[in-house]
Amino acid sequence: MASEADLRARLQRAGQQHLLRFCAELAPEPRAALLAQLEALEPEALRRHCQRAAAACARPPGPPPDLAARLQPLPPERVGSASEGDPQTQRLWEEEGFHQIALNKVAVLLLAGGQGTRLGVTYPKGMYQVGLPSQKTLYQLQAERIRRVEQLAGERYGTRCTVPWYIMTSEFTLGPTAKFFKERDFFHLDPNNVIMFEQRMLPAVTFDGRAILERKDKVAMAPDGNGGLYSALQDHRILEDMERRGVEFVHVYCVDNILVRLADPLFIGFCVLRGADCGAKVVEKAYPEEPVGVVCQVDGVPQVVEYSEISPEVAQLRAPGGGLLYNAGNICNHFFTRDFLRTVTRELEPLLQPHVAVKKVPCVDELGNPVKPLQPNGIKMEKFVFDVLPFAKNFVAFQVLREEEFSPLKNGDSADRDSPSTSRRALLAQHCRWALRAGARFLDAHGAQLPEQPSLPGSTEPPAVCEISPLVSYAGEGLEECLRGREFRPPLILDEATARELQP
Repeated sequence: MASEADLRARLQRAGQQHLLRFCAELAPEPRAALLAQLEALEPEALRRHCQRAAAACARPPGPPPDLAARLQPLPPERVGSASEGDPQTQRLWEEEGFHQIALNKVAVLLLAGGQGTRLGVTYPKGMYQVGLPSQKTLYQLQAERIRRVEQLAGERYGTRCTVPWYIMTSEFTLGPTAKFFKERDFFHLDPNNVIMFEQRMLPAVTFDGRAILERKDKVAMAPDGNGGLYSALQDHRILEDMERRGVEFVHVYCVDNILVRLADPLFIGFCVLRGADCGAKVVEKAYPEEPVGVVCQVDGVPQVVEYSEISPEVAQLRAPGGGLLYNAGNICNHFFTRDFLRTVTRELEPLLQPHVAVKKVPCVDELGNPVKPLQPNGIKMEKFVFDVLPFAKNFVAFQVLREEEFSPLKNGDSADRDSPSTSRRALLAQHCRWALRAGARFLDAHGAQLPEQPSLPGSTEPPAVCEISPLVSYAGEGLEECLRGREFRPPLILDEATARELQP
């Protein structure tokens, strides 16, 4: 371990010598912890990081002045749809996806390094329950979707198949996530096929370019964004693990979408048959000002443009058919080939430009007293997983229905959107639609049939409370045999045991 004098000299070169200002006051154990943390920070990289954060934060917000002239929507030939187009073609996509799963060539990769700060919890989001009748967490729903898609592919091709689950965590989420999975027996998945790894951490920085002390003995650190995936793949030799398993295609997604379809055969098959090395699921923007990034082209190159970078005038533009011209909302749901990921990790990752996130960072004042700021006081630099889109040789987008595949959990229940309540309603409404489509009927307390649509225009409340286990149905398939012609007084909780009882 480097001496304190050596570390002082290194921090001096980085312009960050203030990080040792309380060192003399510390007891031996916290002092050693601080020195160990500082030793891991390479001085030149630390200097560049702090300077780049301050410079990026100083840039004026809003759209670049010349962006509007460089912007174009994706050409139609690069876009597929889960809900429009030729049903026979969609069946071919789905069949190809199941075939690749059955060949053990598909893995899913979960981005789960962020903290649930906006949600108001101190544990990883995947451990959250949104209040479903089953009380299942996001992690459990996702694990059961993996089990179901493995089962469906295996039944089609008469084989046992595995979809490995890679989970990128952070310093904050690795321990709790690993403990949660172990206590729940990995939700009956083989632990050898659940691979957790940790992304890098970066110091939080003040607006004038000084790394922040969270405590006298600790630098404030934050995960390097979901785009830290590419460094983490290299750090932990994840692509080598995929190669050993025969994985060629990777479905990457964020933890907080309660409707996410892991290893979606339709999406996988579409990308594979199009020869894509990189793909993105998108949803139609709900309104011009919706705060989601837009998948489009800049100078003819695909990328995600953040909503804050698009002027209100451009956001309002309409296509000939009347819809928004820039309507492809990014939902952080991606397809990559392993070969593309290898190229990114080996050659392209240093070219990714970090983004600024202005945050309230707990810190100490000049006297060493702890401070919980009421206003943003620091910068966290993040890379985004979709920053690699411009490097793709064959990028495609796949439009899906928002009500079927996208309901993110970001805010506490006091918020009117992206909250536990909206996530719960989205899932229950989806399952109610599945049941009605399969031929079920729901009755009220007096035996009268409930309407099949929400009672109020614009209401998101489902006609009846209905939850269908992912172990029974992945995407609404296979429900007719146990639901057609049957009447239920809600709530209907259709788990594996209930489905067996309902079989004719």
